[in-house]
Formats: sequence, C-alpha cells, structure tokens
Amino acid sequence: MKILALESSAVSASVALTEDEKLVAQSFQNCGLTHSRTLLPMVENLLANCGVSLADVDAIAVAHGPGSFTGVRIGVATVKGLALGADKPCLGVSTLEAMAWGARALGGDLCCVMDARAGQVYNALFTVEDGRVRRLCDDRAIKLTELAEEIGEAPYFLVGDGADLCYNTIKESCTGLRLAPAELRFATGFGVAAAALPLFREGKACSPRSWTPSICVVRRQSASAWRVWHRPNSRQHRTIKLRRFAEILYPDFVPISR
Repeated sequence: MKILALESSAVSASVALTEDEKLVAQSFQNCGLTHSRTLLPMVENLLANCGVSLADVDAIAVAHGPGSFTGVRIGVATVKGLALGADKPCLGVSTLEAMAWGARALGGDLCCVMDARAGQVYNALFTVEDGRVRRLCDDRAIKLTELAEEIGEAPYFLVGDGADLCYNTIKESCTGLRLAPAELRFATGFGVAAAALPLFREGKACSPRSWTPSICVVRRQSASAWRVWHRPNSRQHRTIKLRRFAEILYPDFVPISR
C-alpha cells in the first residue's frame, strides 16, 4: 500500500511517501516559513522526484493535532483537496502518536510533548513493544508540574518540539528523562504514515466526501473566547475566535460559550 502522508501541525512541515512499512521518500523543513507556502510544493516535488503520480497513491494521511490550529487547518484542507481531486481514501492521526511512531527505534517508553504555552504541554505517553507503538494515555493538555508528578523518576525519552522546554523545566524532579536525538524529535511524514498504516489496513479510512477529521487543538485563554470541541466526547478544547471560519471548514462543530 502506497501512502502519501503530510504533517503540518507543529513547527516543522514534512511529507512522506511509503509503501507498506518501507519509506520511499521524505521531505522535511523546519526553516520558519509558513506551511501554506511549503506544504503543497513539497508534495509536488516529492512525487515528481519519485516518478509517482497522485493516481498511483493508494491513500492519503495527515496529522490532525494536537498542535497549531492554523497548521492543522492547512494540513487537513490540503489532504482533503488532494483526496477529493484524486478520489483517494484518507484519514487523520494524532500528531503525538505520529511522533512516537517516528521515534520508535529508541525503544522503551516515550513521552511526546508539544508546547501549549501557559506552562502546559500537549502530551501523550507511549511504549514500544516489538517495534510497534502502544498508547498509554489519551492526548491531553497538561501542566508541566502535573506531568512531572505523573512521570516521577520513570525512564522516558522526550520526543517533540516541546522536549527541550519539558526537559529544562522538570529534569530535576524527573531524573529518568532523556532527550531523544534531534533527528528523531520532530513529527515527520513517515511517522504519520507509520501511524496510519494499521488504520488503513483495518478499513478505518474514509472517502474524502464523508471524512470529518477529529481535530484536536487544545487550550483555553479567556472566559470571553469561544471553545470549539472537535471530538464529541473529549474534554480537550482550544480557544478560537474565528468562529465563522470554523463553521465553514467543519460544519458539524459545536461552539460553546461560557
């Protein structure tokens, strides 16, 4: 199965083409340019250099957060447009889980973190067993102090663009923490594809016309702002004042005022 996978929910942007478990090609940028400028050219160049057309791809995957709301929108909209145009199945995967799959060569337990500001991180814990990633908790926004209490002195590799922040803040109380190597620390298209492959094989992909991504972007800033829920039973939320844009992009979202 050939999977085209996109990641734009964090500070870096990445595109990968895989065939089953094999990485065929990958493009990665962490240069500060906006993903709206980089993502589609990366897709076009990668496919052209591989001599592969979009028609040759079996499915398309994207990281749907948690992360930057703008970055997630760019990735999801791009994938939905590509999938609609080529009539390909698509699905979204957790950015944190994609990070874990991309760093699974480290083995052991992985603590994936992204800076959520205000003393919080987006976080999920994973363990690697026989080369496969197993989730230990749901994606969440958690205070660094609370994460430190939960981890204690257990050995974890820190993965993600919030790894340095997390390590420098809680390393004194969490003596088992280790920073993942820089080349394994960021979310990549390959991680997205690896996380998506089991889901595609289980038949969990959707047609682009029926696909409503379960976007997870969490954090609340003020009592006057809108809270937009992207998962029906999730406690996670994200402040958004661009209500009209969300209504257009995600027709089934439920705004909740407070």
